[in-house]
Amino acid sequence: MEKINKGLNVIIGEHVQFGENVTIGNNVIIYDGVQIGNNVMIQDNAVIGKQPARAKNSILPEVKKLPPTVIGSGVTIGTSSIIYANADIADDVFVADLATIRERVTIGEKTIVGRGVAVENDCTVGKYCKLETNCYITAYSSIEDYVFIAPCVVTTNDNYMARSKERYEHFKGVTIKTGGRIGANATILPGKTIHEDGAVAAGSVVTKDVEKESIVAGVPAKALRTVPEAQLLKNQ
Repeated sequence: MEKINKGLNVIIGEHVQFGENVTIGNNVIIYDGVQIGNNVMIQDNAVIGKQPARAKNSILPEVKKLPPTVIGSGVTIGTSSIIYANADIADDVFVADLATIRERVTIGEKTIVGRGVAVENDCTVGKYCKLETNCYITAYSSIEDYVFIAPCVVTTNDNYMARSKERYEHFKGVTIKTGGRIGANATILPGKTIHEDGAVAAGSVVTKDVEKESIVAGVPAKALRTVPEAQLLKNQ
């Protein structure tokens, strides 16, 4: 039997599925067909299952109505956060206040999506990741498991900065392999890969791939030293 604790002014679309012990705050909007697991908390003003709206001058192809959002069990969705249609949020994910998770995004179990984080369309984020306050994950990025991304990190996917038709064929987000770490205010340029246990120092600009278990720093980022043995993921 469904057990829902619902606040004021909640709008729930058609065919929404709820597990047990779901708490919904005030002014929440849940669109048609959304699936929500057990023991989920959705805080005030959150929007779940929103269909994307395309700008008239967008380079992205126009899409028809997307499939519903799926929210796993044990998930917390913070105040004023927005989760778009066709997003898949695994069990025990924590989405903090003001976060945005776009369409066709998957978030792995027990990952933390921090306050004000934006995960753009067509990204995959693995399990046990930490995306900290106000970091920006650009579209078409791949983030594997146990990745740490510090506050205000920026990732990019357009080397042509919105000029020339050539750019249409070259959009590519970033790839961060298992155990990769990025320090605060770092910028990662389009298509770059941070390999397993690679680490980027705060404030760096990554213009080349980061090798496995290597620390890079600077503008542009250059190899500094290897990651200390005690900090490797296998030793945690």
